[in-house]
Amino acid sequence: MNKTYLVLICGIFSLILVMGIARFSFTPMIAYMQDQTTMGEALAGWLAGWNYVGYLAGVLLVPFLKDQKLKHDLFRFSLILAVLSTVLMGLSSSATIWGISRFLAGLSTAGGLLLGSGLILDWLIQNEKKGELGLHFAGFGLGILLSALLVELSAPYMDWRQQWLALALFGALLVIPVWMGIPRPKLAIEALKPGSSAQASSSLSSLAAPSTTWLVLLALAYMLSGFAFVIYATFVVVIFEQHGDLQGMGVWLWALVGLVAAPSPLIWDIVTRRTGYIRALQMAFVLKGVSLLLLTFGGSFSAYVLSAVLYGATTIGIVSMVLTMVGIRYRDNSSGIMAILTLGYCFAQITGPIAAGELAERRGTFHDSLLGSVVLLGVGLICLEYMKRNQGRSTRQMRGEV
Repeated sequence: MNKTYLVLICGIFSLILVMGIARFSFTPMIAYMQDQTTMGEALAGWLAGWNYVGYLAGVLLVPFLKDQKLKHDLFRFSLILAVLSTVLMGLSSSATIWGISRFLAGLSTAGGLLLGSGLILDWLIQNEKKGELGLHFAGFGLGILLSALLVELSAPYMDWRQQWLALALFGALLVIPVWMGIPRPKLAIEALKPGSSAQASSSLSSLAAPSTTWLVLLALAYMLSGFAFVIYATFVVVIFEQHGDLQGMGVWLWALVGLVAAPSPLIWDIVTRRTGYIRALQMAFVLKGVSLLLLTFGGSFSAYVLSAVLYGATTIGIVSMVLTMVGIRYRDNSSGIMAILTLGYCFAQITGPIAAGELAERRGTFHDSLLGSVVLLGVGLICLEYMKRNQGRSTRQMRGEV
């Protein structure tokens, strides 16, 4: 097999593990755990919040890691932690143990996503294959799809504990090829040679960075989109199951989200080449808002299907577009700027499910939280529009940004 595709497949497997199994398998499992345990909406929200606290802890740590070998070792540790945190969910019915598990799962997600993607990106750049990174992020959607299918197909034969252990076993099988196939980092000596691709790309850093206002607006818009992302992702299966005509369909619709999400980064790459990043982000915000409104007021199977499709089509796309745009505009300090943006996104991911769960427990519905997320997306759209109007001369040098 071509070495490039072998590396990309390993990267996809790693995202299936740390995103699909460790992080997002909790979404389809909520409904089954609520049926078989004392878990309520509020506890589910708090557990999701602890997951993102762990993710935030990893995000804060990663920018300080400079040694490439240490990054590689911690990435491998993240794979093991993803499996262990999943096992832990099935070993106890204690809310405290569940919270510890979700924290560790979030920590493994940060390490697996940020460190693993960095290792793969470095390898692709060294081998002049940078344009193929979009295939790597397909693992995000595939992880959602496969974990949802595993949960749903195992449900008739297993209780909630056994389901978690089955997820962990599947994750352990994924560790083997990833452990063996992810390339070890090596010094990019070629970057010092005249005429090298790294040297040539350095000319892009001559573009002046955007204004502080531009960055603040982007950070705010990204954080606001995080609320819409996490409330939907945490409670969508429960919301589907609460609809009388959709009993038993919730996990299948969540699987549809993953199916649509898998190719979405490649599709949004095509869109950005035609419209520019900010215009494409505005389109994604609008579509995500429509998906939330359909979930709130649709009331029919077709409306919920369309909601799942639109959500899947935009979720990973927004993340990939924002981080790619930052990587282009802040080449001298891209990791630092990405960390700043991710902190705001993590804030939304921590507080969003907690607030939504508590509100749903009191009001008996998620409508208020979903509508609040739509309003926040609207504010994010305004931020993006002001970004367009306040771009400096350097921003206009980027194709499609005006």
